[in-house]
Amino acid sequence: MVNNLPVITHEHDGLTIEGYSRAAVQSYWRIPELRLGFDLGAQPWSFMGTPNWFISHSHLDHLVALPVYIARRRMMKMEPPVIYLPEKNVDDVNAMLDAFVKLDRGRMPCELVGVMPGDKFELSRELVVTVVPTKHTVPSVGYIVWQRRNKLKTEFSDLSGDEIRDLRNSGTEVSEELRTPLIGYVGDSAPSGLDNNPEFFEAKILITEMTFVAPDHRKEKIHKHGHMHLDDIVSRKDQFNNECIIASHFSTRYHDQQIKSMVKKALPDMIDGRLKLWL
Repeated sequence: MVNNLPVITHEHDGLTIEGYSRAAVQSYWRIPELRLGFDLGAQPWSFMGTPNWFISHSHLDHLVALPVYIARRRMMKMEPPVIYLPEKNVDDVNAMLDAFVKLDRGRMPCELVGVMPGDKFELSRELVVTVVPTKHTVPSVGYIVWQRRNKLKTEFSDLSGDEIRDLRNSGTEVSEELRTPLIGYVGDSAPSGLDNNPEFFEAKILITEMTFVAPDHRKEKIHKHGHMHLDDIVSRKDQFNNECIIASHFSTRYHDQQIKSMVKKALPDMIDGRLKLWL
């Protein structure tokens, strides 16, 4: 396997989170078990087999590798991927791909799906992805990946198998759908992206940005530019019901040890050990 880019890996409850994220450098994530990824600021060779990608916004460190990924899948004779991205970006991304068709002299086969907050996409019988609003300097969205399953309604729990079968045969709906938020992906956003979407605080695994960590960086300016500060996480620490919280997209003005030191000082227990720094 060709290793062309850095990839950090973390496993949690049967799911593997892979990727890399640094502000203004590149962000790319995937969960191979779910056959989906988030953002394509670069494309590790190993990510090529993932067919569904959810783009949070159009800044280049989150999008620029899209033509490369599509072209590579074409050359490897893979099925065209499905790319979900903000509705306002679809025409411009189509124009970008058309330009690369001329430059590369090769087709760019893919399905671009424009999304808006409130949209829902069924990836399989078990997986649904919903789109939520976030706050950045360009049109942006976040995504929640839900696991769904059918459960017998409580009022029928004491019935025998034969009785339940008879009810089904008579047309009675005996089960109800239950949804569990597996993954929350915030992308780049001011804190309102968390506050306006309580599902983020309930997802089993939350991937959020924490671009700035230094105490002397002004939060008002950071929020205006659609990002979060360490203090935004600290002030909400009691709201996070997630099993795993991945903080990422750190500014390049900090080196890794600075980030670890400042976060550890502000959150000594790392939110009950659930907070993981993507470094």
